[in-house]
Amino acid sequence: MKTFKRGISVIFFALFSFLLTAQIPEQLVKVIVTPNKDNWLYKPGEKALFSVQVLFHYNPLKGVKAYYEVGPEKLEPTKKDSLVLDGKSFVIDGGTLKSPGFLRCIVTVNYEGKKYEGMATAGYDPEKIKQTVPRPADFNDFWNKAKSELSRIPLDARMTLVPERCTEKVNVYNVSIMNYGYSRIYGMLAIPRKEGKFPAVLFVPGAGVRGYVPDMELAEKGIITFVIGIHGIPVNLDPGVYQDLANGALREYYTFNLDNKDRYYYKRVYLGCVRANDFLVSLPQYDGSNLAVTGGSQGGALSIITAALDSRTKYLAALYPALCDVTGYLEGRAGGWPHLFLKNNASFHNYKEKLETIPYYDVVNFARELKIPGFYTWGFNDEVCPPTSMYAAYNLISSPKTLLLIHDTGHWAYPEQHSNLRNWLTEKLGIR
Repeated sequence: MKTFKRGISVIFFALFSFLLTAQIPEQLVKVIVTPNKDNWLYKPGEKALFSVQVLFHYNPLKGVKAYYEVGPEKLEPTKKDSLVLDGKSFVIDGGTLKSPGFLRCIVTVNYEGKKYEGMATAGYDPEKIKQTVPRPADFNDFWNKAKSELSRIPLDARMTLVPERCTEKVNVYNVSIMNYGYSRIYGMLAIPRKEGKFPAVLFVPGAGVRGYVPDMELAEKGIITFVIGIHGIPVNLDPGVYQDLANGALREYYTFNLDNKDRYYYKRVYLGCVRANDFLVSLPQYDGSNLAVTGGSQGGALSIITAALDSRTKYLAALYPALCDVTGYLEGRAGGWPHLFLKNNASFHNYKEKLETIPYYDVVNFARELKIPGFYTWGFNDEVCPPTSMYAAYNLISSPKTLLLIHDTGHWAYPEQHSNLRNWLTEKLGIR
């Protein structure tokens, strides 16, 4: 019975994580929207045309109304209209953009009581997108001081073997370590059981409140893997606890104390990622040189931030990073998750004190500091982390960078993206 309950918990965590961070790509009625350029890229002033097919059982759907809108991503559409499907594809004139950015066409169909949607997003000189978030003159001093304060706090690492998760090749531990402000970080650690020294990968989480399990596949290949939560609560609780916290005490945690750069919620989180590295490099099984960090969405942001803050990190791999150029909306374009200035949100956050805090935490200012190789992957159809925001950070990175761009993906990734990321990581870490 215990094994059954554990299995259910793992399935719940996986599903809950997916629902929080992914747009589900498959649907019964397929609304296929395609730009008229194969690479989805245009020059400012160049018109984008979008071809649309609506299929049911892979046959053209007829007699149903299709609604469409076109405009800069995440902003009010510049064009809205509808038509009745006649079984043929149709073309939407999307117009153009006059400056670097993204133009999105969204098509929806209501069929048998359910709404189906498809989209495509044309990119206009994305490599020329610039950040809107300013860089504080004391940015490095602020974080160096914070890391110095962290270094004076004892690690106080506590490891508890989890026999039911161990395998013949890997030992698994629940871990708790002391963090900034004498809070604690909780996570799960997987260490290869064979003799030797091993590289290590820190897994940083996407947004939300949930439990975690370590990456056993990489651990079985000979890599120490450590997955952490960011909220100072154990990562092996009953799923209902996380749901209660997500809907209660930790609801919209990313806005907590945003009006004070020294007390903002993410200060403890960012430093906690550095403290997680403190733990990893303290392990006797660690090889002493090969340390990587990876994650998606909020975890993509934390990967970049950890690599910028901690020179012990040698490689980073980020999927669709959040927290990038969040003030974009104030300049008339899309900003990054958590969309603090989108529509009605701006009335809560467009204040001097909050605008002064954001530059110390926005990914764009950490991207400037990167000095290590990084692997990145995202798509143009992401509505959670708009590509405008991600490019604003990516374009500031001067260290070696590899971008696997899969245009049609939203806030999700194909298996091939995950396998490419993992292959890149294992190769850099010297694992075949």
